[in-house]
Amino acid sequence: MDDFDAMAAAAHEAGMKVIVDIVPNHTSDGHVWFQEALAAEPGSPARDRYIFRDGLGEHGELPPNDWQSIFGGGAWERVSDGQWYLHMFAKEQPDLNWKNPEVHEEFKWTLRFWSDHGADGFRIDVAHGLAKDLDSAPLTELALRGNPLEGLCHDGTNPLWDRPEVHDIYREWREVFNEYDPPRFAVGEAWVVPEHQHLYASEEELGQVFNFEFAKADWFAEDFRTAIREGLESAEESGSTTTWVMSNHDVVRHASRYGLPQVKTQWYHQLADAWLLRSGSNFIEDRELGTRRARAAIMMELGLPGSVYVYQGEELGLFEVADIPWDRLEDPTPFRTDHGRTAKGRDGCRVPLPWSAADTPTPAPWDAKFGTGASFGFSPATRPDGTPAADPHLPQPLWYKDFAADVEDSDPDSMLNLYRRAIAFRQRMLTPTGDTSIRWIGESEFGDKAGQVVAYSRVSADEGGDRFASITNFGPDPVELPAGEIIFASEPISGFILPADTTVWMMI
Repeated sequence: MDDFDAMAAAAHEAGMKVIVDIVPNHTSDGHVWFQEALAAEPGSPARDRYIFRDGLGEHGELPPNDWQSIFGGGAWERVSDGQWYLHMFAKEQPDLNWKNPEVHEEFKWTLRFWSDHGADGFRIDVAHGLAKDLDSAPLTELALRGNPLEGLCHDGTNPLWDRPEVHDIYREWREVFNEYDPPRFAVGEAWVVPEHQHLYASEEELGQVFNFEFAKADWFAEDFRTAIREGLESAEESGSTTTWVMSNHDVVRHASRYGLPQVKTQWYHQLADAWLLRSGSNFIEDRELGTRRARAAIMMELGLPGSVYVYQGEELGLFEVADIPWDRLEDPTPFRTDHGRTAKGRDGCRVPLPWSAADTPTPAPWDAKFGTGASFGFSPATRPDGTPAADPHLPQPLWYKDFAADVEDSDPDSMLNLYRRAIAFRQRMLTPTGDTSIRWIGESEFGDKAGQVVAYSRVSADEGGDRFASITNFGPDPVELPAGEIIFASEPISGFILPADTTVWMMI
């Protein structure tokens, strides 16, 4: 705790806030509560903190029902006395029983504990989980799991996700958050349909949820227009501010997604998963195109009202590491899904970041495309006693050298410096207005090219009263820009002609 306290104090001194990730759906199987449950009798108070059930079959040898884990395989694990416990994720992550008042009180204590130690807020993992209808009829694997981005955007009809009872929990938590001055911040990871997001984001509950519509969108103007419109409408309904997320720890990095073949959005992530499964060998990843689109996307995103969440590494323009050898993977998904090797999992977006090109590793003997020894400054290459340190938990590709933070820091045209420049403008010219509305710019300005453009304007802090405008051309054709003053663009432009896959910011 001394380390955390020192970190929180240093962050606050630097003007930064500290957000703690909290996982209320489950604990570790090493948690003292679960160890007590294993040692206790069936029906005991210790077991009632979790979801234990008797099995089916003559001797209870069959699981209580056919519920499936998100990571693949059955969601029930048998213990030595014959009972089964529920784990909607890995078997090492037993689900808590949120019908038990003791669980409620423990988490309120936990929220206060971290708040008292300097946490300014919380990210709520799997916020749409927790409450479960355990009396529901069993469902098929397809109905329970579905696509990670679409089957899990729930609408409250599933017995395991987005249950109405979960909102009672977050109303309790809001009372805890409001005990502090200022009230503690919260944002929920809730894979729910857009029309349910406002429930989690209301002032009486968490106050904000991740809006994953950008993470689900293919590189089509209409997809992003719809995501922006729905996000702003949901925020208005909840009285909160919306959020924008292009990548996170569960999806293929968007610089890679945008460089893959473009398909209908409902099939987009199936294509990306198939590409991962074959270690990137079945579809061509156009990295130049992916980078160009990622640069355009961040400017479009940072011009919007609301909170922008940047996933670590996207500011460097990192691509998915699709070719991690199977025996080096850490994600449980590849090893639990249909007997293994039918899904590559999420490790490709979780590889440790490259900080220093001077600390480039040597080619690994098991695969010369990856490094060993050094780790691009992620961790020391040697232990205090001088012996070689272990490699990072996931292997880093040698192409990381070109994306190291110190390399991009010195390149004025790098992705890192584009992020810095755009964020600085946003803080100076957009955030101070407090305005959360946009005005769409459409057919009257772009004519028959309007369908390939996402363009909007906002009130700015400009002393002359000019409006800020963000214009993104999704292509394929160049478009003529309206009259105004060009601030800067994601790519070099000539005159008032905006090329494909480019965003420009203007004052109009």
